[in-house]
Amino acid sequence: MKNNFKRTSTIEYTTSFHDTDAMGVVWHGNYLKFFEKAREALFQKFNYGYKEMIESGYLWPIVDARVKYIAPTIAEQTLQIIATLEEYEHRIKINYTIKDSLTGKKTTSGYTIQVAISALNKEMSFVTPPIFLERFGL
Repeated sequence: MKNNFKRTSTIEYTTSFHDTDAMGVVWHGNYLKFFEKAREALFQKFNYGYKEMIESGYLWPIVDARVKYIAPTIAEQTLQIIATLEEYEHRIKINYTIKDSLTGKKTTSGYTIQVAISALNKEMSFVTPPIFLERFGL
């Protein structure tokens, strides 16, 4: 893997009442949605959004995900969600950090791992497709 590369995107998201559970905190399952929003922004930043991904002939399903809950978040709290491409050889690993926008306090961290599959025959690629490396400047 190449050293000293950082491909990062940061978004802000203000939680809504519908994001919370009966205890008044953001429901744990919504964090994967937050990760998705940040990952989508990261891919779009490098002109490899879902439309371009499909056009390139590859799909990138998630094969592993982890969420670590550090502090609760509540409705109407503005979060900073950071997605960083950490690995790109043979698979993609994206790390996530969620912070309270006002205090900077970390509330959540995690990662997702994705693999490339052919959009045509759904076979997994064991190497990172050249189009991904090109788009991300790797």
